[in-house]
Amino acid sequence: MKKWLYKESKEPNLVSQLQQDLNVSYTVASLLVQREIPDFDTAKTFFNPKWNHTHDPFLMRDMDAAINRIQLAIRDKQKILIYGDYDVDGTTAVSLVYSFFAKLHEEIAYYIPDRYKEGYGISKAGVEYAIDNGFGLIIALDCGIKAIDHVDFAKKNNIDFIICDHHRPGNELPKASAVLDPKREDCDYPFKELCGCGIGFKLIQAYSSTIGLSDSDLHVYLDLVAIAIAADMVPINNENRILCYFGLKQINSNPRMGIVPFIKAAKKSKFNVSDLVFSIAPKINAAGRIHSGKKAVDLLISDSLQTANEISEQINNYNLERRSIDKTITEQALEMIASNAELQNKNTTVLYSPNWHKGVIGIVASRLMETYYRPTIILSKSGDVVSGSARSVRDFDVYNALQACTNEILQFGGHMYAAGLTIAEDKIVEFSNKFESVVQQTIRPEQLIQQIEIDKEIEFQELEPDILRNPLPKLYRILERFAPFGPSNRRPVFVTHNVVDNGYSKAIGADESHLKLNIKQEEYPHIIVSGIAFKFGHLAAIVKSGTPFSIAYTLELNEWNNQVQLQLNVKDIRFESNL
Repeated sequence: MKKWLYKESKEPNLVSQLQQDLNVSYTVASLLVQREIPDFDTAKTFFNPKWNHTHDPFLMRDMDAAINRIQLAIRDKQKILIYGDYDVDGTTAVSLVYSFFAKLHEEIAYYIPDRYKEGYGISKAGVEYAIDNGFGLIIALDCGIKAIDHVDFAKKNNIDFIICDHHRPGNELPKASAVLDPKREDCDYPFKELCGCGIGFKLIQAYSSTIGLSDSDLHVYLDLVAIAIAADMVPINNENRILCYFGLKQINSNPRMGIVPFIKAAKKSKFNVSDLVFSIAPKINAAGRIHSGKKAVDLLISDSLQTANEISEQINNYNLERRSIDKTITEQALEMIASNAELQNKNTTVLYSPNWHKGVIGIVASRLMETYYRPTIILSKSGDVVSGSARSVRDFDVYNALQACTNEILQFGGHMYAAGLTIAEDKIVEFSNKFESVVQQTIRPEQLIQQIEIDKEIEFQELEPDILRNPLPKLYRILERFAPFGPSNRRPVFVTHNVVDNGYSKAIGADESHLKLNIKQEEYPHIIVSGIAFKFGHLAAIVKSGTPFSIAYTLELNEWNNQVQLQLNVKDIRFESNL
């Protein structure tokens, strides 16, 4: 059972004052104060993100050196290779930086490593490609912060590196011409949570200022940054909020040719972060998971709708294949746990099969983490070694846990909640035991219980539309100005009690696993609300019996056949017996 964790109500006097100053409901004022928005001026900035609140890119350590090295390459007509990871963050970053510099420099190309032959990050094969083809500079995006040996190898062959990464550095930095990473201990950049594509954008922003271009000339690239921010699940606050806000504007007004087919297929009038996460990112990722990340870059830099349609169709097919493989492996992994009592009782999940497709193990790790809610690592054979993807639960740093297992790991890297690793096949059992021991000693029991953070308890009265003015409730219309939503600025979760079926709730889906709700609150029987509760189809009978229940939910719009209506996205349902 999920734990409902009610956020603390903060300073009622402050909330009341903000309610008065903004002329909003107490609920809205309370949500703002929870988000550390305590006064009119801060709220004004929050509701109206301004471009001039982005940070000067030259505040980033080594930015001057990076710009100087690129200027030297362009002046001397050196060949520049834009190198990036094969996931969404990497391919969008490569597309962005390549597109920008291709307008200024003819001697430029891009390179995406093969997930299966080369693995994550800078590869020896990638450097050898640069040597064989006469490149003088490699700009690495979303990778490279730990590529000590490969950067040295390039240097010995007269190739310089500029590293643009956002992963945590190791004890030593690569000896590159410049290392742009806000997570460097000696970097004073005011915001540490840029994604790889975001750092690529700061690089072109810095270069633009040196050649007299204005930031407005760069907004055409912000659609890529918004997609990367959404896909990489970085905090959407501070500078990321501004980049994502203007990136969504670009997507909804003038998207690049490469994503137009995906937008048309979604049949939505307006895209938000959730749409990027579920409609665009999986397809871009599928290219690198099933075929090659280069195909994603080919799509994102295309300037022909015909080309974009052709490549997007291929990528859609990759995504269908990815979904099939993902489903099969997830079922196999769940069966492994279900048939093994020892695995069921651990604090971690570490599973290995040499036959599992390396391209989907990260997705499988996420699915198993959600099912058993504990730090999870899925491993598969990758050449002579074993590669793994790690996912973590709320507030538990899986990167630190892996760092405590360095004797059992060949290499690793990543973030607090997601990481990648490589180990020797004969070390799997030893690593699994060590990882379990580290987690057991450091995780708190409550971290192994899935939580739903509740922002506010409200009545359905607040969801009543003003039919004469707008079919959508005022609360929803104001909350949409909280967007873009994501980590550190989640869509508010509400709770309403005493909810009953209005007679039309039912299980839906091919296997009736989901629950379509048509409900009202006993205190306000005239207000009928619809909702969708994914994976709650098993509760259809008790809901239809008329038994009152409580729901935790977010507010969203449901678009169907050009009709738009408010819908509750129900996260959990509780009856009196389990409140």
